[in-house]
Amino acid sequence: MAAELFSTSLPHGEEEEEEEEETKRNFIQLSEAKESADRHDDRIAAPSNNNGEEEEEEEEEDGEERPGWQAHPTLRERYMYSDEVELDADTVLATLYAAKKYIVPAVAKACVGFLETSLEARNACVLLSQSRLFEEAELTQRCWEVIDAQADLALRSEGFCEIDRPTLEIVLQRETLNIREAAVFQAALSWAAAECRRQGLAVTPRNQRTALGKALYLLRIPSMSLQEFADGPAQSDVLTLTETHNIFLWYTATNKPQLDFPVGKRVGLAPQRCHRFQASAYRSNQWRYRGRCDSIQFAVDRRIFMAGLGLYGSSGGKAEYSVRIELKRQGTLLAQNLTKFLSDGSSSTFPVWFEHPVQVEQDTFYTVSAVLDGNELSYFGQEGMTEVQCGKVTFQFQCSSDSTNGTGVQGGQIPELIFYC
Repeated sequence: MAAELFSTSLPHGEEEEEEEEETKRNFIQLSEAKESADRHDDRIAAPSNNNGEEEEEEEEEDGEERPGWQAHPTLRERYMYSDEVELDADTVLATLYAAKKYIVPAVAKACVGFLETSLEARNACVLLSQSRLFEEAELTQRCWEVIDAQADLALRSEGFCEIDRPTLEIVLQRETLNIREAAVFQAALSWAAAECRRQGLAVTPRNQRTALGKALYLLRIPSMSLQEFADGPAQSDVLTLTETHNIFLWYTATNKPQLDFPVGKRVGLAPQRCHRFQASAYRSNQWRYRGRCDSIQFAVDRRIFMAGLGLYGSSGGKAEYSVRIELKRQGTLLAQNLTKFLSDGSSSTFPVWFEHPVQVEQDTFYTVSAVLDGNELSYFGQEGMTEVQCGKVTFQFQCSSDSTNGTGVQGGQIPELIFYC
């Protein structure tokens, strides 16, 4: 994780100022008392030594094992003598550890805020493991939101291979992971390979099976398609011959054998849809496509994960369209997909998905665009709204300068935003 250095001001009003100063004084006293007690205990425990070398060595070792006041200049120099905590990705976890150890809630809160700001799919599993260790329930919940919505990215990340076994098990038990089970199986094998290397073992199917232990039986292998099973687990050599045989029978036999693996699919996440028009219509000369761009800008009041767009289809019967959809933030392309969709002539919307859900932060305008290509005219939206409440999320819309085919807030294409929250 690349270090991003910044200063986090610790907010406090006039009523909290005295309490904040008291916290600092208590922190100093507690820290100094703790260090004094640690040194005293070390001197008592250490055997006597005429030249003092062994005692000095013990103190050095102790300093490495139990980082305290001297080992955390962030706490001592920044927080104790100013109202700021300087954090970066390389030290924030150590600082959080020290803040928890010495009971400095303001610093702990700043650390958690830093971690939430840096939270994304590639580090969500590692931060989940750490948030459970530090018992930070709010951070744990935010990690789950990212992991559920972007499970494919999170479980394929290097960070997933670094998590501890208990965290691995609760991830594999998770009902709401938005991912195919074949990808979960491959992620579990990657974790097992990393665990073999940590233990100094050769990465073999047998050792991977041993590394997984009971976590292997949290994989919902029977919920895969027969083709996925045949191409993946059946050829992995991680399963026993009996397990492979029984799973094949479970797919094909009338009398299915009893399996040690869960057979039900994960529930996943239900996509939500924000519909921004109150009516739709069609006319003899609209809505026409000649490779021009339909675009709109939106902002939300809480973090969501953009999954795709709902688009209008043909107003003249069954028709196929080619489409390229894009999501941008301040001109930077975040996601795109080039695909086709088939419409049936109704005024319904037809979903077009990004390859992976994309994290969208609150209070920032993003631009979604669609470039359609097809001979048929389509429906278009009317009576557009500048603000739409969709469950717990409020959407705001404004016109985009990228739109060259007539779409705006009041009417046009892109009637729906499809998202997870």
